[in-house]
Amino acid sequence: MTDSPTKRDFSKAISDTNKVFLNENNAEQQLVKVGFILQKNFSMVAFTGAVDVLVTANLVLPGQRFDYMTLGIDSRMVTSDLGIDIATGGTIETLPIQHRNELDILVVCGGFRCSLAPNAKLTTCLRAADKLGITLAGLWNGAIPLAHADLMAQQECAAHPDNHAYMREQFPNTKVSDKTLVIGEKRATCAGPVSALEMMLKLIAQRQGNDIVRAVREILSCDQVAENQESIPLQVGDNPTFPETLRNIMVLMRNNIEEPLSLEELADCIDISRRQMERLFQSHLETSPSRYYLELRITHARRLLLQSNESITNVSLACGFVSTSHFSNCFKDYFGLSPSAARQKQNS
Repeated sequence: MTDSPTKRDFSKAISDTNKVFLNENNAEQQLVKVGFILQKNFSMVAFTGAVDVLVTANLVLPGQRFDYMTLGIDSRMVTSDLGIDIATGGTIETLPIQHRNELDILVVCGGFRCSLAPNAKLTTCLRAADKLGITLAGLWNGAIPLAHADLMAQQECAAHPDNHAYMREQFPNTKVSDKTLVIGEKRATCAGPVSALEMMLKLIAQRQGNDIVRAVREILSCDQVAENQESIPLQVGDNPTFPETLRNIMVLMRNNIEEPLSLEELADCIDISRRQMERLFQSHLETSPSRYYLELRITHARRLLLQSNESITNVSLACGFVSTSHFSNCFKDYFGLSPSAARQKQNS
């Protein structure tokens, strides 16, 4: 159980958990700029969920990939649905045309008590953004201002169920979806806070790929409730789609971090052959049992190292490494930094 892998990359099953802590080179990527128009009584939880996706994406990607700004309509101070006043970075009226041209996505943030009446300033802003090719999006009932601006004709959109009747009556050329989220070409709409997070995940996937989405979801959606009202797995080994035998082995590994079991002991506990166990891991996790076990221990060590004041020696022992030097070498193989350097970076 002490052999170090031949390369630094984590296997697919554990890579997302550690992505934010990997010491990767900063690749040159175009900055994606997102603007959020805050209507009076906008949903704070939907807005912050969308913004949190962008902030978290910047944490798990090398370099800054996303930037965002907030905009009021008539004032730079906007009251949310929680009664909390939010100071925006500007207003849509004062937003210079050249700065509009830098935006990639413009999101209208709605809420349960937002006005449904057309707003001339907002309509002008949205039409100008559309002419510039900016992707337009709506949170909660943010699709309504888009429809007032004649920007949702013959298109499908999502909105809060409370607004479906109004939208179908007022905008017969717009298809109001029963889905909580609709992503189209240059349009994205969602019906509430949970779908706001999902909408932003899909929008960043279009620009940065699905790998980053999996990493962000690992952080933000660990406790998300699935449609069947059962909690989604908190651990890879809790995945109900895996064979029970594989899940049992993975649970054994998680429960035996400090004193790792040998592959033969693991196989004997589950009453299968070592070869059968290796085939299970390769088939479902695309890695070997020994590599998965090592990466599980390294990940556990990273958490202890960065979330506690335990000495590096104690961390290495708690994660089943026979020597501090071996632990340090394995840690550096994966994270590109020694344990002491990683802790120093965390505290800087």
